[in-house]
Amino acid sequence: MTPPITPSMTSLEDLAAACAGCDRCGLAAGRNRVVVSRGNPSARLMLIGEGPGQQEDETGRPFVGRAGQLLDRILASVDLDSDRDVYICNMVKCRPPENRRPTPAEMAACRPWLDAQIALVDPPLIVLAGATAVEGVLGIRGGISRLRGQWQPLDGRWCLPVFHPSYLLRNPSRQEGSPKWLTWQDMQDVKRRLQQLEEPTP
Repeated sequence: MTPPITPSMTSLEDLAAACAGCDRCGLAAGRNRVVVSRGNPSARLMLIGEGPGQQEDETGRPFVGRAGQLLDRILASVDLDSDRDVYICNMVKCRPPENRRPTPAEMAACRPWLDAQIALVDPPLIVLAGATAVEGVLGIRGGISRLRGQWQPLDGRWCLPVFHPSYLLRNPSRQEGSPKWLTWQDMQDVKRRLQQLEEPTP
């Protein structure tokens, strides 16, 4: 039986242990590993993706396949280190079969774990990678091309929708106006906001 999510869950270690025994939805039956997070729990930036793929399911770490390697390069391009400067997780913690998009019911079942992560990490800025993360976190449906680059409020935080790295792998052009070029603009904006947070208050 899945342990309850309670206010007594005061650490990410407790959360990870509880996630390991989760059976709130059918994804639990097909997983090899629960994929909770990687990166720095003290980071001021959180990145939320859709769900684990095959390599993530095998390693227990999010964004370690080709899309994750591209994500690391994107972050590095604005002088952000994925181990030091970002806490990385997904909307759902178990791999959907054939890497399909998680269903609304699966996202709803996993949402309390994500809410606990957000509360425990307490990041002022969140990057939402892809339309699924935007829908799951903000409840906003629509094409990511329309939503990307527009900061959205969430309980005193700011969220920025961006293209998912897997989409960028399918659209490799770097010409002005391309998804990769737009993502570069978005991540520069993220970097600026982080720098503003670090500036001393007059």
